[in-house]
Amino acid sequence: MTQQVGPVALPGWVTLVKAPNPGPMTLDGTNTWLLDDGTVIDPGPDEPAHLKAIMDAGPVRRILVTHGHPDHLDGVAPLAALTGAVVGEVPDWVRELKTPGHTADSVCFVAERDGQRVVFTGDTILGRGSSVVAWPDGDVGAYLASLDQLGAYPVPGLPGHGPVLPDCAAAAAWLRAHRLERLDQVRAAIARGAHTPAEVCEIVYADVDPAIRFAAEWTVRAQLAYLETLSEL
Repeated sequence: MTQQVGPVALPGWVTLVKAPNPGPMTLDGTNTWLLDDGTVIDPGPDEPAHLKAIMDAGPVRRILVTHGHPDHLDGVAPLAALTGAVVGEVPDWVRELKTPGHTADSVCFVAERDGQRVVFTGDTILGRGSSVVAWPDGDVGAYLASLDQLGAYPVPGLPGHGPVLPDCAAAAAWLRAHRLERLDQVRAAIARGAHTPAEVCEIVYADVDPAIRFAAEWTVRAQLAYLETLSEL
């Protein structure tokens, strides 16, 4: 049965189970993706009702994660213990893409079957808004390169949080332009006399939700580090 997620119909071999952990950083909650061969991508939090929902949705034979943040990773060990699933074994019809930037260990998964292709984007591309570049682990230069790589996939993007993206390549292009615009804003803030990451953040991310101001400052620190590599500071 095909599952409809927003305006996008998922392939019949993909099912979404959303974790009950909504919040400023997780949007509507972590998206746990199930493939009909028993592959689970991003089990999400260690929350018993969510783990049960995953197991109720289909067999669990292998577990993959897009990166090591707790809202994606914490459910791995308990789910493996409950099901006997292997961790990290990529099926032969799924391809792993190294996409560092949000974190150093970020990956995406490209799955293609029956003439349908999708990209599981983790937090590299969210269903709405922009991803944090999680300094010191995250890297702006690596993130821009990862977005260039994902620009080759004009197919649905299935993110770690938020709604399905109709076109992964279009989302990657928007995010790349957004990141470059933010870098220009950081340069302008420094020209206005901002000296510290907090001062830059106050100017560039003045309208950000106070609950995630800390994450905005992570991104500012990553932006400043990137500009230093370009000898622009």
